[in-house]
Amino acid sequence: MSKVILLFFIQIILFHSFFGQSVLYSTVNKKAIKYYEKAIVCFNNISVETGKPDIEGTENLLIKSLAKDSTFWEAYSLLSNLNIEKGDIKSAIFFRKKMMFSSNSVPIIEYYYLASMQIAVGNYKECLTNAKRYQQSPLADKRFMTKINRMIQNSLFALNAIKNPVNFKPINLGPSINSELPEYFPSITADDSTFLFTRRVNDISVSMGRQEDIFVSKRDENNDWSNSTLISDVINSDFNEGAPTFSSDGQYIIFVGCETGAKGDYEYGNGRKGYGSCDLFYSQNNGQKWSNPVNLGPPINSKHWETQPSFSSDGKTLYFVRGMTYNRERRNPNNQDIYFSSILDDGTWSKPKKISSNINTPYREESVQIHPDGKTLYFASNGHPGMGGLDIYMSRMQEDESWSSPVNLGYPLNSFMDENSILISPNGDLGYFSSDREGGYGSLDLYSFKVEEKFKPLPITYLKGKVIDAETKTPLTAYFQLSNLDKGNVISQMQSKIGNGEFLITVPNNIDFALHAEKEGYMFYSKNIYVDSINLSEDGFLIIELEKIKSGTFVLENIFFEKSESDLKQSSIVELNKVLKLMSINPEIKIEISGHTDSDGDNNLNLQLSINRAKAVVNWLIENNISSDRLFFKGYGETRPIEDNNSLLNKAKNRRTELTIIEK
Repeated sequence: MSKVILLFFIQIILFHSFFGQSVLYSTVNKKAIKYYEKAIVCFNNISVETGKPDIEGTENLLIKSLAKDSTFWEAYSLLSNLNIEKGDIKSAIFFRKKMMFSSNSVPIIEYYYLASMQIAVGNYKECLTNAKRYQQSPLADKRFMTKINRMIQNSLFALNAIKNPVNFKPINLGPSINSELPEYFPSITADDSTFLFTRRVNDISVSMGRQEDIFVSKRDENNDWSNSTLISDVINSDFNEGAPTFSSDGQYIIFVGCETGAKGDYEYGNGRKGYGSCDLFYSQNNGQKWSNPVNLGPPINSKHWETQPSFSSDGKTLYFVRGMTYNRERRNPNNQDIYFSSILDDGTWSKPKKISSNINTPYREESVQIHPDGKTLYFASNGHPGMGGLDIYMSRMQEDESWSSPVNLGYPLNSFMDENSILISPNGDLGYFSSDREGGYGSLDLYSFKVEEKFKPLPITYLKGKVIDAETKTPLTAYFQLSNLDKGNVISQMQSKIGNGEFLITVPNNIDFALHAEKEGYMFYSKNIYVDSINLSEDGFLIIELEKIKSGTFVLENIFFEKSESDLKQSSIVELNKVLKLMSINPEIKIEISGHTDSDGDNNLNLQLSINRAKAVVNWLIENNISSDRLFFKGYGETRPIEDNNSLLNKAKNRRTELTIIEK
């Protein structure tokens, strides 16, 4: 992506500088001045048809002016500006230098302009020289000092990065993904099986002659990407849809829909209405097709510009970019930040907050990806030290949930051009990005590259499963959670798919966690799981069987006590909350909590310990507003073992807390 915004900014400054000059020129040659002033008039003669100045006519007049006096630096200045208008920055730099060589009276501000152009094309050494010359001049305009200091900082960073390049060998994803049209903003499921991206397609039915649609590709039996197709007619419309993000299991998609351009109505196509120039929508797959998209609504969407969502693998946190708008038609691209919002207990979204100022800057952030590890954030920014434009950065969430200082992913992945559309694969080995480099199929293609070790996310695994009725074996759509037992917090929450009951959930490594599944009318499922010890079916699925609520006894596998004590451990809170919810959504049931021990130690002490432990659970439920009339407790000591007490593992199974439904 070119630095159109940066160059436009330079252009405005240059033109203002020129037209504010005194009529006392650096030449006394009347013919040179005559041609020059005609060039000014020609340049200001904006065509009604094209909306542009007469570039060719202006250029011819300036050449004639310089032929009369080759030291006329004002003519070189306008010729340089003219080449910015043409998009030829290298020629603009050439004439700026000619201007400086031609005269000793060039104002110091011209070194600021020249440095701005040089960093825009990656000429860091000369940019550094000219930026420092301006910085150190007593005549320097203090209003530009912040920008000059940033140029110096970025040039120093870039020169060092070029001396220490990262391993970067991009590979085009090929014709199954790429075409002669632009492709960008990729997304992928946690199992690395389904790939989404945006394509800008030609469409003569819309005013701009083009629009954006979402395409999908799947891995085939050879581990290659299949030919991409439109994801769905109900998601894609006659207007712009793009920047999609999957939930980790691919069951949900959140994407951007943008207005048609009609003032005041915010019509997004397919009857969809919005709140601003671009809004976030979601759609769910029922196993066969995608549902009609629904606007996420306030507080996610606002009168401003919301885009580039990234849905965390925890199933409850959404990161996205919000750009402030001047009004309903204009957006300020240099005033956009990364926000996040979470799904609350009542199913609504929390008020979005800006992510840490460690990440957001007063400049431009975009292209955010929260990796499936839930801890590593990748994003693009032009506000941190970098190569001069939008660079790709990485930050890691710390133990206190703050974000580490962003790390630039290095040269040549980052360059003087704008880099964005970054995506890191679930296993962290591959990165994907969009580029218009030579050798592609079109203006923007999607590429992959191997990620250096220091830029990789934290290791994760994923767990595939299926929820079924324990008696009938039919699939169930159930809600389930993965919880960190040590901290008591929810790591991930998902719903099994409508139709087949399947789910896919990411699992952090080296964490003691519990898996719970629940559905109204069924007993909740609870397992203390270590990933490497999970028993899977032949096709790699964890089968979760839910029992309908009926009289019976169930082991509470995640209730923990200190050795020989009856005080509940903090790691029991996750399980206790599940019992609390079971009692809350099924107000007719009564339960007995029973405590059991192994055979070690004194029989009477074991009996009393089991009573005290069962009572501790009941007391916790009473403290959390469950009526004591529905709760009973009993201790059995070592009298009801479920295994022989002949090994540490069996003794651990006998030390248990059970829940018995005694009345339905």
